[in-house]
Amino acid sequence: MSWATTLDVAGAVAILCGALLTLIAAIGLVRFESLYLRMHAATKPQTLGLLLILVGLALTLRTWNALGTLLLVAIAQALTAPVSAHMLSRAAYRAGLVHREQFDFDELADALERAERDAGTAESPRRGGAPREGPPGDATDPERD
Repeated sequence: MSWATTLDVAGAVAILCGALLTLIAAIGLVRFESLYLRMHAATKPQTLGLLLILVGLALTLRTWNALGTLLLVAIAQALTAPVSAHMLSRAAYRAGLVHREQFDFDELADALERAERDAGTAESPRRGGAPREGPPGDATDPERD
C-alpha cells in the first residue's frame, strides 16, 4: 500500500469521525433541555467535528493552497466558537434565563453583587453625574434631548 492510499484512508476516517461528531452535536442541540447543555453540544463536539473534517480534507487534498485555507478556517472556528458560547452564557445568566441553584459554585453572582454595590455608591456620569465633555450640540451633550 502506498503513502497516497494510506493518507486517503486516514483522511476518509477523519472526515467520517468529524461528520459523526457534528451529527451528535446536532442531536444534542435538539435533545438537551438546559441552556448550558445545549451550548456545550453546540461548541465542543461541533468544533472538534469540524476540525476533524478539516484534517481529513488536508490529508486527502495534500496541496499547499488547500492547507492554507483549511488552516485559516480551523483558526477562525477555534477562536470564535468558545468566545460566542461564553458571551451567550453570560447574557443568559444576566437575563435570568438559567436557574442559579443548578450551580455548585457561582462566581458571577458574587461579581454582580459587588458591581451593583459599587454602582450604588459611586455616581456614574451617564446617570446624572457631571456631563461628558464635548462641544455644545454634539451627541455627548446631555441637554440636547
